[in-house]
Amino acid sequence: MSLDEPEFRAIQRRSVALLSTGQVLGGLGLGAGLSLGAIIAASLSGSPAWSGMAATMSTLGAAAAAIPLARLARGRGRRVALTVGALVAALGAVLTIVSVVVASFVLLLVGLAMLGSGAAVGLQSRFAATDLAGDRHRARDLSIVVWATSIGAVVGPNLVGPGELLGSSIGLPPLAGSFVFTVVAQIAAAVVYVVGLRPDPLLTRQTLDAAPAGPSSQAPVLGRPRYATYGIAATAISHAVMVSVMSMTPVHLSSHGASITIIGLVISLHIAGMFALSPVFGSLADRIGRIQVILIGQGIFVAALATVALGAESEQGAVVGLILLGLGWSASTVAGSALVAESVGADRRAVIQGRSDLAMNSAGALGGALAGPVLVLFGYSGLAVVASVLVAVVLGLTARLYNGARPLPA
Repeated sequence: MSLDEPEFRAIQRRSVALLSTGQVLGGLGLGAGLSLGAIIAASLSGSPAWSGMAATMSTLGAAAAAIPLARLARGRGRRVALTVGALVAALGAVLTIVSVVVASFVLLLVGLAMLGSGAAVGLQSRFAATDLAGDRHRARDLSIVVWATSIGAVVGPNLVGPGELLGSSIGLPPLAGSFVFTVVAQIAAAVVYVVGLRPDPLLTRQTLDAAPAGPSSQAPVLGRPRYATYGIAATAISHAVMVSVMSMTPVHLSSHGASITIIGLVISLHIAGMFALSPVFGSLADRIGRIQVILIGQGIFVAALATVALGAESEQGAVVGLILLGLGWSASTVAGSALVAESVGADRRAVIQGRSDLAMNSAGALGGALAGPVLVLFGYSGLAVVASVLVAVVLGLTARLYNGARPLPA
């Protein structure tokens, strides 16, 4: 049996469509809620110094959920794992609403950590898109699900205003209203997963790979942990580069007198760079190779960091630099994730992918945490220079892979 048979192509198309729908719903919920997390954290704690804990707890929650959800997917399939993850995120949104009502900062942190499960679902969804993908379209299918995230990321924050009106109309504090959208969106995503992902793509792939004439041999680097390790490292380090510079850009622009409108525009353009062209990078990775596109991503990072370093005192420099930063992240993440997805057999794929998500979230959290002190010590330009060291690490790992194993996979 082959993944190129019409039956499996139809299942794959349906799975990608359903996963993309879930990504849109999940992005709407998280975008509407987490955009207020820092404000609520500062309000409940009584100090702006604690505002950063909103993003930190969400990131740590996503990291903590990565491995359990991956193990659940391995044993029970993507359908169950994604559904459970979305419901945990919905419960986190409920706890966040309660924390605002009772004015509990500790309960807020717990709720935001559980909300991080929704981000973990989004990361696992991109891998789920590869379970039944053929070799020629694996990266493309993954990138389509990544692209779907952009819809929620852009629309979600615009639900803050309606959320305040909704909160007031049902007797909730205005800041809690947006999290009602989060609850509804995450529950809707769970329904999409539990009802729609039949047959389960991962369980179907595991059955096929276990068959005597299964399609395992189609994967060019199947069973090559060396490439999986490289893909995990490249994805995680690239995420750290992006988060470290992106997270400090609003602080830098604000200190130079930029308005909230300008700061919001810069971040919106950055998000567009992250997701809008992901299908382009996915198709390119299918055509010229995963590692080659990772190198393209690192090249874009070099251009982004050079622009940030040289144009640190201008808003235009920040805009161009952040757009390029998003594009570099997109190329590296799409190609790196595709490489991880095809480098291990279906029996271990979910667990390895969970480790990749754990590494990615942990690297992002560490990059964001260290970026603040680096900004204080060396300035915005210095932060870009330090981030370029991470790019050099990826290039060094690539050179080591080239020297240690030839030929490289496509």
